[in-house]
Amino acid sequence: MKKIIFTAMTVMVCGFANAQGVKIGVKGGLNVSNFTGDLDGIDVGYQTGFNAGGFVEIKLSDKLVVQPEILFSMQGAEFKNGKAYVEGKLVTGSANFILNYVNVPVMFKYSLVKNFSIEVGPQIGFLASAKTKTVVNGYSGKHEMDVKKLFESTDFGLNLGAGYDFTENFSVGVRYNLGLSNILKTKFGDDSKLHNRVLSFLAAYKF
Repeated sequence: MKKIIFTAMTVMVCGFANAQGVKIGVKGGLNVSNFTGDLDGIDVGYQTGFNAGGFVEIKLSDKLVVQPEILFSMQGAEFKNGKAYVEGKLVTGSANFILNYVNVPVMFKYSLVKNFSIEVGPQIGFLASAKTKTVVNGYSGKHEMDVKKLFESTDFGLNLGAGYDFTENFSVGVRYNLGLSNILKTKFGDDSKLHNRVLSFLAAYKF
């Protein structure tokens, strides 16, 4: 799957390079993420992280641009106010789920007015790692655990966003990722579902 995606991106770039303006760039910023789905009354909070990577901007017309990207993205959620019995004693705590993805979005950007554009496009994400950091009241320190086996290795979603160009090279934007696939790895007969939700604030520089 990874080879197919990267091959397709290469073909796209090469196909338009001679006929259209092509620019490469880097981008990065802040993620604010959480989960939605079958949470059974769990108090879910936001997880903050970062994103960073590169992109290729391919100009199709004066107003329309297609932009394949590769981004490292720190996502997840915080499960708050959990309760459990430890050695016969009721304790409360929280668990931060930190899921790191390599995301490959393909965005279609349309310029509404000068310097301002809106964007939409599909995204596939590859799970690089997943862990929890648990803090239990009455116990010192944070306890980390690898939980990658609990999650699917790929995630499919839809991105919506907008951007503003301050100069020909520098721009900022905001993007919302709507996770469409179930990221929770379930057993036969278990129809529990969990989806990623990520709000990203981005800055980009084109060379």
